Amino acid sequence: MCGIAGFWKQSADNSAESLKQIATDMSNTLIHRGPDDFGTWVDQEVGIAFGHRRLSIIDISNAGHQPMVSAGGRYVITYNGEVYNFQELRQQLEELEHHFKGHSDTEVMLAAFVQWGIEASVKKFNGMFAFAVWDRRDRLLWLVRDRIGEKPLYYGVQDGTFFFASELKAIRAHPDFRPTINRDALASFLRFSYVPAPYSIYEGIKKLLPGHMLCLKSPLGESNSQPYWSLEQVIQAGRNTAFSGSEEEAVDQLEKRLKKTVRSRMVSDVPLGAFLSGGIDSSTIVALMQSQSDRPVNTFTI
Repeated sequence: MCGIAGFWKQSADNSAESLKQIATDMSNTLIHRGPDDFGTWVDQEVGIAFGHRRLSIIDISNAGHQPMVSAGGRYVITYNGEVYNFQELRQQLEELEHHFKGHSDTEVMLAAFVQWGIEASVKKFNGMFAFAVWDRRDRLLWLVRDRIGEKPLYYGVQDGTFFFASELKAIRAHPDFRPTINRDALASFLRFSYVPAPYSIYEGIKKLLPGHMLCLKSPLGESNSQPYWSLEQVIQAGRNTAFSGSEEEAVDQLEKRLKKTVRSRMVSDVPLGAFLSGGIDSSTIVALMQSQSDRPVNTFTI
């Protein structure tokens, strides 16, 4: 996993040095999420800053460094996660005459934004992710979270500053943030042992919902997120096109789909492993990993 953080503050007293230092301080709280690399990007003119802590998995060279700018310079991204079908998308983009410096999924995502736009590209991504993208031409800030919400993303506004981060501790590191406990969220925590989405323990800070994206025109602009994917619609579509084969055919189809899913998650430039819980599910995943690997799969049990 990686850690992302950033903020947007329209103010005449912004300096590139102060923006970079704050982004650095925010990101440093996330070093446990990304111990391998670190980067910041700032646009002093608009008062926006991105930070990134990287756990290097795909393209561990400098070609995978983040925050990353698109080839033409329009888009800037700070991104946590993996897009599992990035190789298929890269092939499509290369056929459309896009060129790549490295082999990271991040670079493919940026090329996709250039080719298809952000909203259309996100619907093509198969993966787990949380990212922020700054559109330098249209001056729009986008926040996006994966369909099921595997990767966390918090955001909110306080005193004219818009914040976002993988974890609340990064937002707390911003000097303009004043943490005030949300009493309703606290009551929910005492009742359920967690804070239900979209709320957080702090006033004014929310969790971006799974399968949602948010587009901001200014740090004080409307920050209502919109869904780009619906589990309910997927379930309904499945009901409308129910599997008509036999039980044996259903078993074969399930195995093929599980193998394909596991294989897509085994793309890595570093050693892979799996946790074994002692249950059927983790054992099945490891068995499918081993059936598609030419070396022993590292497993761990806690």
